[in-house]
Amino acid sequence: MSDPHEQPEPDRQPERPPGPPAEPGRAPDTADPAAGVPVTGPAPAPDPLSEAVGGTGDDGAPAAAAAEPEEDRRLSPKTMVTASLNQLRSFIIPIAVALFAGQFNPWVLGGSGIALVGILISGVYTYKTFRYRVGAERLEIRSGLIARSRRTIPLERIRGVDITSTLLHRVFGLAVVKIEAAAGGSGAEEGKLDAVTRAEAERLRTELLHRRALLTGAPEPDAAAVQVDSQDPQTEEGGHEQHAPGAAAPADVVYFQMPTRWYFYAVLSLGYLLTPFAALAALFGFASQVFGGDTLSDYLADGAIAAVDAARDGLLVLVLLAVGLVLFLAVAMPLFAVITYAVNHWNFTLRRSGESLVTERGLFTRRSVTLEHRRIRGHELADTPLERTRSLVKLSAIVTGLADSSTRATLLPIGKRVTVDAVVARALAPFTASLIAHPPAARTRRLVRAIVPFALLAAGAGALGWYWVAGGLAVLALLGVPLGLDRYRSLGHGYDGGRVSVRSGSLQRGQAVVEQGAIIGWSWSQTLFQRRSGLATMEVAVGAGSGSYDAVDADFHESVAFAADVTPAMIGPFLVAEPEPDQGRP
Repeated sequence: MSDPHEQPEPDRQPERPPGPPAEPGRAPDTADPAAGVPVTGPAPAPDPLSEAVGGTGDDGAPAAAAAEPEEDRRLSPKTMVTASLNQLRSFIIPIAVALFAGQFNPWVLGGSGIALVGILISGVYTYKTFRYRVGAERLEIRSGLIARSRRTIPLERIRGVDITSTLLHRVFGLAVVKIEAAAGGSGAEEGKLDAVTRAEAERLRTELLHRRALLTGAPEPDAAAVQVDSQDPQTEEGGHEQHAPGAAAPADVVYFQMPTRWYFYAVLSLGYLLTPFAALAALFGFASQVFGGDTLSDYLADGAIAAVDAARDGLLVLVLLAVGLVLFLAVAMPLFAVITYAVNHWNFTLRRSGESLVTERGLFTRRSVTLEHRRIRGHELADTPLERTRSLVKLSAIVTGLADSSTRATLLPIGKRVTVDAVVARALAPFTASLIAHPPAARTRRLVRAIVPFALLAAGAGALGWYWVAGGLAVLALLGVPLGLDRYRSLGHGYDGGRVSVRSGSLQRGQAVVEQGAIIGWSWSQTLFQRRSGLATMEVAVGAGSGSYDAVDADFHESVAFAADVTPAMIGPFLVAEPEPDQGRP
């Protein structure tokens, strides 16, 4: 299966003879530029899919006539402005530094003016040379004038169409369309249209997924008006609402919309609490580029030496500095955590659109991600000790062929456990069985791994006379007792007849639930100490998500029987029955 590729564009020849006159209901050759500008030319021949595919008009609504290959389209004319401003953002600091450092020297002014003119020309160049076209079986993207490139993406290999709108794009009513295709693990989108109008972006997503569904025989995504569903729908097997074939497409159902007060849960997330340190690191990097790394380092070193000298003269100064730093972090860490979380997940919404789950989030950059139900193989729940104090959990989907799944697969970034369970029951499929506890030997291993390393280091530090270090390590060894017990309580695996679940971890506990049909293999690994205890790590291989999920320190014989119960055709041929005792021997 070849990947979508780029190649120099040959001299273009007329691909098809002029077609028949436009039929009633067909969109005209010209359209509002705000909806994606078609390039006028000869009418194309009928599309092979025209008998089956319903076309769409420039406003994103389905057209009455049968679909035909689209004509070449341009980006929105507003791209000339947004592309130039994006380029200017990269050069504004060097230009400003050059102007101030050169004291507005005429040569510097002239060079800056030439750079600004070049930036403006680049926006016009992008708009004039970029074309895209949705054909019968592929999406074509062409760009460039001197060095031309042409990218072809087969429609049947499209795995997702995401829509992103930065603050700049939203000001101009634009959006960026990113097309992901089955083309390896590079993690980059296969096609990118930067930028088209929001209506054109939605039209493209609907059209691409519609034609892909016809080519692959997959369920076709439906488009309908959004409607908030306040009642628990009746669900069929599979976890999400079903509708009879040929029936009218159901309205979109909003499963979850984040309340504003939930933004404050960010103070329980360690990643968001460390935001001030990330901001300081970014500020230090920026200052190093502007003032020079050596100059800034010397300045900070001189300041540190001055602080030490002041501390020698009075211990009170050092104490005040330490208290001030602690108070600053006590205020800044939760404040920055809430602000960062709100910016990233503002108005987070999870809804069903046809046969897909759609998430939308973001304050300044609004991002929309579509996950098809047919590619979802399960879900994963994750939490930390701080989050468990408030019964909070994060929900992610386990999806096949999804790049950047750590963020794109998120179905609910944080929420009450009862709310997350309700969302899983409505949007996916819940795990209905209890987990099998792992044997006591697993508890012993969890305690040993949490306590012994720090205890040995404490003993070594005490032998060297480093009593303060030994005391600190001894405290860490004692803290290993509740940590080890919590790790043991988190261990478990289970099967409810349709889904397998495994759970492990403490500081970052995760529970994966995967469909039985998604399992492609099993493997067991044992260390020397696990073999002595009759334990093993059972790995459940799945062609989705992270690729595999582990049941750590499970009873070896029980885990093999468990796998045989889940997938008897896969494990049964490798099992050997125990020999019966010889009853004829005296």
